[in-house]
Amino acid sequence: MPQTTARDLDAVPLPNNVRAFIAFRILFNARFYYPVLSVFFIDLGLSLDQYSLLNVAWAVSIVLCELPLGAVADRFGRRPLIVLASVLMIVEMAVMAFVPTGNTTILLTVLLVNRCLSGLAEAAASGADEALAYDTLALAGRSAEWPRVLSMMQTRMSMAFVLSMIVGALVYDASFLNGLLGTEFSAATTARFPVYLTLGLAFGALLAALRMTEPETEEPTASSALGSGVRVVIHFVRVTRLVLAVVLFSLILDSVVRLFLVMQSNYLRLIRIPEAYFGMIGALLAGLGILSPPIARRVIARCSPLVTFVTIAMLVLIGLGGVALGGGVWAVLWLAPLMLSFHLLQFASSHYLNGATPSSMRATVLSVKSLAGNLAYGAAGMAYAVAFHFAKRGVSATDNAEVTDVAFTRTLVWLPIVFLVLVLPVVVWARRIPRMCELQTGAGSSRPPSETSTN
Repeated sequence: MPQTTARDLDAVPLPNNVRAFIAFRILFNARFYYPVLSVFFIDLGLSLDQYSLLNVAWAVSIVLCELPLGAVADRFGRRPLIVLASVLMIVEMAVMAFVPTGNTTILLTVLLVNRCLSGLAEAAASGADEALAYDTLALAGRSAEWPRVLSMMQTRMSMAFVLSMIVGALVYDASFLNGLLGTEFSAATTARFPVYLTLGLAFGALLAALRMTEPETEEPTASSALGSGVRVVIHFVRVTRLVLAVVLFSLILDSVVRLFLVMQSNYLRLIRIPEAYFGMIGALLAGLGILSPPIARRVIARCSPLVTFVTIAMLVLIGLGGVALGGGVWAVLWLAPLMLSFHLLQFASSHYLNGATPSSMRATVLSVKSLAGNLAYGAAGMAYAVAFHFAKRGVSATDNAEVTDVAFTRTLVWLPIVFLVLVLPVVVWARRIPRMCELQTGAGSSRPPSETSTN
């Protein structure tokens, strides 16, 4: 009997749930305001440290809701949580689109509500959408196609990010838009246009969520009680050292990279890139997501998990080190390894965690990973806000923009140092875990890594 190859599997149509999952992920994540995210908040009237603290609030809201909602998804079903995430995204975007300006206290309060709603939406979707899609494949005996799904999702999401980055930055720029359309929009008006467009995506995400159906798994739930179910999952993560190592690598790599990427537009301003080019640069960086899936599949198939995560860590270190060196407009190239590492990390962590986790606790385990990452991101945001505050001391400039640039430059030097201090102990510890150092099941394999071994 001829053997089924990865190419043969790629030709088989994916189930409706998986297609809806890909559509939901794209519509939920490819937001038009991303290329101007930090400057949008600053142009509304906030300072950089206030913006950083709002991101901490966003992370804290995820931390408080992530694990309970993951357990709810495993206990009562994943689809309702995905629908809830879509509805929350609609409300979140509406709040951001119509937030009043002029009064800093009101502005900060409303944006705090926005960040909390955003965090709750992330927590509701986290784990539930991925678990629903993976279970759909597993029940059909097609779990070996998960790397294919990740490749397809990342490729299409990257294409969507390319479009959203270009369009988002262009409609944010009043001078470009007025020159193109012959209109007389003010900068304050066009600043909201990327948010209006993202509000439209939120309604699309809701339609994709409503297309999903709940797969009926044969495995029992982790526990009939949510509280004890969470304790069972936390115990599983703790004793299954491969899973724990993946979670630790993910939270360190993700939090450091995300901390910088949310301030990417400030970095582009620092190296004197015109705002009209922010979207083009963001699109080029998002295009790396098209290249990353085949790279990730090859790395996973040929390398151990430890080598995979060390490779990603090296890319992060190269990017942060280059950013710390400073320079002119060509310094934008240092963003490439950071963005590539981000894509590779999402692929690798999803592959290893889904393969090592039983269905009955899959959404909760994925939520544990996301929860740990957001705890780390929140801590990183708070640490950065403090560091930025101290970096402003002694700056002789009187112009606020110049003070921000000087302080921001100082903090960039600390990022690669802090990253090394955090990641090296985890690498040393992970070397003692046999399954981290052995070749795992590759992208074209017919079975995932063992779900029962605790090595």
